[in-house]
Amino acid sequence: MNKTLIASLLVTATSLCSFSSIAALTPFQKDVLKVMKMEHRNAADKERDDNRVPYQALAFFGLEKDMKVIEFAPGNGWYSKILAPLLKDDGELHLAYKKEWLEGMNDTLAIDVMSKAKKLPIELDWNPEARSYKLGTIDFGMADADMMLSIREYHNFNLEDKTKLNKATFDALKPGGTYVIVDHSRRHMMPETDEMRRREDPIDVILEVQAAGFVLEKSSKMFYRPDDELRYEVGRKSVTGNTDRFTLVFKKPK
Repeated sequence: MNKTLIASLLVTATSLCSFSSIAALTPFQKDVLKVMKMEHRNAADKERDDNRVPYQALAFFGLEKDMKVIEFAPGNGWYSKILAPLLKDDGELHLAYKKEWLEGMNDTLAIDVMSKAKKLPIELDWNPEARSYKLGTIDFGMADADMMLSIREYHNFNLEDKTKLNKATFDALKPGGTYVIVDHSRRHMMPETDEMRRREDPIDVILEVQAAGFVLEKSSKMFYRPDDELRYEVGRKSVTGNTDRFTLVFKKPK
């Protein structure tokens, strides 16, 4: 690695973590920082880096560069733009999304570092009245995936569809595979309201995922936000970009 690139990575790392922790970064985390500096990520992508700390999050998830990974509902591809280059040489990235919405990612997927990502069309639609997603018959078409990532998407489904999603994920992962859920926190036992529609009670999530056969392996406080009062819709200006989020890592038993 040349000195210019090393200096650039150190500048990036300094903006994302304390100086004392830079020396403790793993080789994997340094690879993530390198991808974060790549030109295919635009200014809007990079503006979210401090809030989402992907070099820290992906390491906690247990991601490795030779894994077969499903990214569920990738949206505009913020995480995809980091995952695809990391998995390009030795792993696989499968983007599980509605066919028409995957087509909207064509320009991004045409970029060289993104070109190995695979489209994985699923039956998924948006219900504007309920303001939630609706799953059809869901089958990810594999049983040997190492990891499923569901990042800020679980809240978009009702209980019936969450149950379908969790079962399909269990079936798609190999024994020992990892199921990661990150979502906006709701206070435990707070009732479902329109204001809370994009928040999840982590206790409910744990119970729902365990019911599908998974075992909770670990959780993280990396996205704890003490000034999020857990009572406002996440789209409100006062909390957008600063929501408290839980991070849960489940394992499919071997």
